[in-house]
Amino acid sequence: MHFPTLVKSLIPGVLLSGLIAISSQFLSDHYGAPAMLMALLIGIALNFLSEDNRCGIGITFASKKILRFGVALLGVRISFEMASDLGWTIVLLVIGGVLATIAFGMLIAKSFGHGPRFAFLSAGSVAICGASAAMAISAILPRDDRTEERLVFTVVGVTLLSTVAMIAYPILAELLGFDARLTGVFIGASIHDVAQVVGAGFSVSDEVGEIATVVKLLRVSTLAPVILVAAIVIRRWAGGADASDRPAIIPGFVASFVLLVTLNSFGVIPQPVIALAVELSRWCLLTAVAAVGLRTNLRDVVDVGGAAMALLVLETAFLGCLTAGLLMLLS
Repeated sequence: MHFPTLVKSLIPGVLLSGLIAISSQFLSDHYGAPAMLMALLIGIALNFLSEDNRCGIGITFASKKILRFGVALLGVRISFEMASDLGWTIVLLVIGGVLATIAFGMLIAKSFGHGPRFAFLSAGSVAICGASAAMAISAILPRDDRTEERLVFTVVGVTLLSTVAMIAYPILAELLGFDARLTGVFIGASIHDVAQVVGAGFSVSDEVGEIATVVKLLRVSTLAPVILVAAIVIRRWAGGADASDRPAIIPGFVASFVLLVTLNSFGVIPQPVIALAVELSRWCLLTAVAAVGLRTNLRDVVDVGGAAMALLVLETAFLGCLTAGLLMLLS
């Protein structure tokens, strides 16, 4: 297909996904609803449009290519300096929490009737950065006929749980007697999505909000190494399968993520460019979530079942309890 023809075929689906993203952001700005969740739900409600040949190609492009571009741009928000500012004890606590939560999810998933794909998807999204991590992890997992419904269920689940945590965790931190620093670390190390971390942190105080945001971004920085290791494991597990079914050893969007983190750490990227990239990343991810919703039949999502939600709740509780326990020991 010639380039002009390809672009023309992508426009309807990409514009539709973008329009849903704009609508969801409007609802978030005016009514406080999580933008990611709104984009997903509106997309699911308009699922019938994905069957229109004029929209299908663009929707698929948005759910895959625009998604990976948005994840890669997350790298501009992170620098090596964050680790030194927090101290190595907190860095190890955060990284340990991520790894322990993923291991916990992988270990208990079979008891809930789910295999390693959903185990890694759910535990990785809880451990790292919610919906963004779910989409990034889904992009490297071998695809099957239930890939989309597992992804949508995970995005909805972690967003809802993150919203509940945004309200409950500041109260819990006060009950546990945490000071401002420990409260910020607790919120940043245990709530899933960046937006909810910011909301919870700054609802306590500016100091708590700033600490929570830095800790959360440190968690986001673990996305690249986790996906890199997972991609290598999946390639070996796939064995002699067709090469198209296996992820690249270093997915392009992960390499771009690492490159941007490195450039930002050395101060190469001007501040206005960082601000633009952060905003562009947010809109790309919103558009991608809308596209994922458009490709999803609600009946298929419901079929994932209550056991999957129970698994997400347990993974969330595990991360929260582990983080709180370790911080109590440190204090």
